[in-house]
Amino acid sequence: MAITAVRIDGRLLHGQVANMWTNVVGATRIMVIDDEVAASPVAKAGIKLAKPAGVNLSILNEERAAGNILAGRYDSQKVFILVKRPAVLLHLLKKGVPLKVVNVGNMSQSDATNPLTPSINLVPQDVADFQELHKSGVKLTVQMVPSDPLLDLMDLLKKF
Repeated sequence: MAITAVRIDGRLLHGQVANMWTNVVGATRIMVIDDEVAASPVAKAGIKLAKPAGVNLSILNEERAAGNILAGRYDSQKVFILVKRPAVLLHLLKKGVPLKVVNVGNMSQSDATNPLTPSINLVPQDVADFQELHKSGVKLTVQMVPSDPLLDLMDLLKKF
């Protein structure tokens, strides 16, 4: 399968992802899946600035991303998927996109969120989406940077 890694990061593509994670997972293509970003030329331009040299980049809405993946368009590449929230991954899974492991990185704080960790802030819908992903057989891990210990998100949610 073309998907080599999946990460939830509210910042999508930024220095940490571009310089650390892309190399660690061996990605040849970064796929940012976000409906709002895909519709905004300004947001897309900002993400393109963070793209590491030698790595392809796709910035797609959820429907197009699912269609391209299921059509085998990236089967010859190692795709690193980036999304902001678990709901996007749940949508992809329901469309038939196979997801095995999801790494949860930064989920930004807002007035509506509650902190799970210093860098992961959730709304109730995120918790429900994570539980549904888990029930569907997706392994959910937490790791901000590759050198951090790998934690099980479901263990952390039990204490939430």
